[in-house]
Amino acid sequence: MTLAPASYTQVGQATRRQDGPAKVRGEARYAADWHFPGTLHARLVVSPYAHARIVRLDPAPALARPGVVRVVTAAELPIKPGSSPSRLRNPLALDEVTFYGQPVAVVLGESEAAAEDGAAALAVQYEALPVAADLESSLKPEAPSIRKDSKHSSNVANRIEFKEGDLEAGWREAAVVIEQTYQLPMVHQGYLETQSCLAVPERGGLTLYPSVQTLFRTRREVAQALGLPMSKVKIVLPEIGGGFGGKAVLLEPLVAALALLTHRPVALSFTRAEDLAAANPAPACKIYLKLGARQDGTLCAMQARFWFNNGVYPSAPLQVVGFMLGHAYPVSNFEIEGQEVLSHRVGASSYRAPGVPQYVFALESHLDAMAQALELDPLEMRRRCQGTQASESFRQVCERLEGTPLWQNRRHKEPNEGFGLAFGQLVTCLEPAMASCRLEDDGTFALVTGVADITGVSTGLAQIAAQVLGVETEQVAVVVADSDSAPYAGDSGGSKMTYNLGAAVYRAAQEAREQILHIAAEKLEASPDDLELQTGQVSVRGTPSRSLSLPQLASATMNYEAAFTPVCGQGRVAFTDYPVGFFAHLAHVRVDPETGDVAVLNYLAVHDVGFAINPAEVEGQIHGGVTQGLGWALYEGLVYDEHGTLLSNTLMDYALQTARQVPPIQTELVFVPSEEGPFGAKGIGEPPIVPGAAAIGNAIFDAVGVRVYELPATPERVRRAIKGH
Repeated sequence: MTLAPASYTQVGQATRRQDGPAKVRGEARYAADWHFPGTLHARLVVSPYAHARIVRLDPAPALARPGVVRVVTAAELPIKPGSSPSRLRNPLALDEVTFYGQPVAVVLGESEAAAEDGAAALAVQYEALPVAADLESSLKPEAPSIRKDSKHSSNVANRIEFKEGDLEAGWREAAVVIEQTYQLPMVHQGYLETQSCLAVPERGGLTLYPSVQTLFRTRREVAQALGLPMSKVKIVLPEIGGGFGGKAVLLEPLVAALALLTHRPVALSFTRAEDLAAANPAPACKIYLKLGARQDGTLCAMQARFWFNNGVYPSAPLQVVGFMLGHAYPVSNFEIEGQEVLSHRVGASSYRAPGVPQYVFALESHLDAMAQALELDPLEMRRRCQGTQASESFRQVCERLEGTPLWQNRRHKEPNEGFGLAFGQLVTCLEPAMASCRLEDDGTFALVTGVADITGVSTGLAQIAAQVLGVETEQVAVVVADSDSAPYAGDSGGSKMTYNLGAAVYRAAQEAREQILHIAAEKLEASPDDLELQTGQVSVRGTPSRSLSLPQLASATMNYEAAFTPVCGQGRVAFTDYPVGFFAHLAHVRVDPETGDVAVLNYLAVHDVGFAINPAEVEGQIHGGVTQGLGWALYEGLVYDEHGTLLSNTLMDYALQTARQVPPIQTELVFVPSEEGPFGAKGIGEPPIVPGAAAIGNAIFDAVGVRVYELPATPERVRRAIKGH
């Protein structure tokens, strides 16, 4: 690991998370932990069909149950229609259900048990309709239409194309041409806390306590759905039990509407089965890739077609995947087409680096096959593909990889053992951000943000401010304000909170520091340039006896007849330059050729992080992302039958890894600083999940000489590949 400069006392240091003690002791309050007098508990009634007409819905049996207050259907909800189809504006099916597990009604009870009893008693009669449950059936000419508007006659919701150069000329240059099709299933994010929300009517509006990754977007979506002014919707962020892209906005408009309808607080939490069936999974994906390389290993031609099965609503990352396929490695001639296909499945959404694990699985598997055909080392193949366009980030990641024992020992593998390499690059997303930094009476600082902290980022923000202000990290309290008072922070996603919000914090702390030095300069009768702020004291450089403590300075700004304005720094950023970081993963596996079982023995992750504000948290992010990447590779997938019924709707059937299945993970951090990130930091939230599936697939090939083109690489699939059928 590259060490932080000696001058840094707070950033670059492994620091315990500020939210850790409360979570360990069980004191942290999540959305389901908030309670208000008179709260109604909501329970969903969901469809057992993927596509059916609602013939009859009789609330009488539910209302007859003790403690049941009301049954609410779609027609009663005070939600305004949107300009395009959206689950946020259609949280309950009206006349027709379009995916398994879709809510058709809500039962409200005085207790959770009463609501559950009422939901079980509600009588719903359905008429089954034809189902397009997967990509192939949705694309057939005779497939039932997912969308009901007359403007669209097919289930292809969106299409993109990228072209460059002369593809035929590129094929003529190629010494090796390989084509293959790869498939990846819908995958759930696997967070611990299910989707949850509490809505409380007050102030002529609503206050919501949701489990979400975004403060301001949640307020906007709820206000627009209900036709309320923004000032009438307040969002308070509880602790969040994981999200990984799946906790954007989902239940909030529905729960808010129920609270408005009943004039009482309403709480709703998905059961685990409901979350697996009807939350925000990653879309299924199919990628056809044909790639040509010259004898020297450089790429000369690419043809790619890919399809996302996005369920009933469009939102697939077509642009990201299309662009990155053509630009991840320089290729002068390419034709790329992407389609977003709708089907009778739950609408898909984001999952940690949306679309990137999918295309990297295909592209990095393909490059390994081309390296074998050209008799090139897999790392050398990627170096030649990058060629003269290789960045400093790519070069340093390669050098660090080569120096690790795991890479050096790969030539000495045992029978049926293999090593798999996969690269990736990810652009840190951009979004404007603000923060404020206030000096308190006791000489500590309040750092006010609107961050939805799902990763421990608040501790890193405190470290940034503490480094600038010359105090210990413990002297900076991060205050996550509600939407009425928080500075804009943007969504917690896109690997951007440390980069964007961290830079705003840096500027806010700088401004607070300048204000402190200005006050001290007047009181000490010295120039601000001659002062230094260290360890909570402002002193004249070279004359430490001439000093003032931060509490003394605070007293000069927050008392009767104080002569100075209170210290409060503001930081704002709106970046336009995207920082790029490369990363490489190396997996070491053993494959049982008789059963197809894959055991991951060791795993190495080399990441350019720009600079690690909190190395312990950065390594934790990498460990978590690697584990999720291994889930894509070997275990996870939402399985549907031909009728669109979800078969993996419990954690007995949806295979999340246990601790015993997670291998030893070694991390190597590379520091190629970004220009704008605080202290040079780049994003690290998404990259660790990206190369896992490709690294495992390449390791399986290295172990037993066969490739698995469909994920997850279950023992059955690996064994079939080995046996040739």
